[in-house]
Amino acid sequence: MATPVVHSLREQIREHILEGIVGGRWQPGERIVERRIATELSVSQTPVREALRELESLRLIESSPNKGVRVRELTATDLKESYPVRAGLEQVAAELAAPVLAEDVSALEPEVAALYEADRAGDGEAQVRHTVAFHREIVKAAGNAVLLHTWESLGIEVWTTLSIRWLSPEPRTHAEEHAEIVAAFRRRDPAIGELLKAHVLSCAPRI
Repeated sequence: MATPVVHSLREQIREHILEGIVGGRWQPGERIVERRIATELSVSQTPVREALRELESLRLIESSPNKGVRVRELTATDLKESYPVRAGLEQVAAELAAPVLAEDVSALEPEVAALYEADRAGDGEAQVRHTVAFHREIVKAAGNAVLLHTWESLGIEVWTTLSIRWLSPEPRTHAEEHAEIVAAFRRRDPAIGELLKAHVLSCAPRI
């Protein structure tokens, strides 16, 4: 039986605020009041402040002595900037993970199956969730803790969701292209790194 994941109070608060930003509770430019969140969640202001600091490091919010904490007025350029960095990291990850995944792609297959279902249902949130999970499994398979930490520090799920919600790109399917990546690992494609890099860059917002 799997052990349930226990998140710290700071992480739970961060996710609560993130959901509010992604879901539109707080619009770009709108102030986020630390005291109000603490009261709403029945917690002290300290973990709220820590959560906000993390979100500021992701460049989702900004703070100033006179204006307090606000959701950043993000542009399409802001949303697009992380993609070349992510693509480079995932190219390295794919090359490192290739020997492992050539032997066993079982970590990737459930995400592809879930993507087929999400595509059929037109479920955008599930598409984002399983797409990010798929790519995380590749980075994990690389077996490099520094690479994984750097990749996760980009806040990929958040930026992917915001790209979709705020820029409203044309609907697209995801399962087939991820199934092709799995097939490339299986056949030991020597160009797997370039293939994954091109795939990530193709997902960047069009501006």
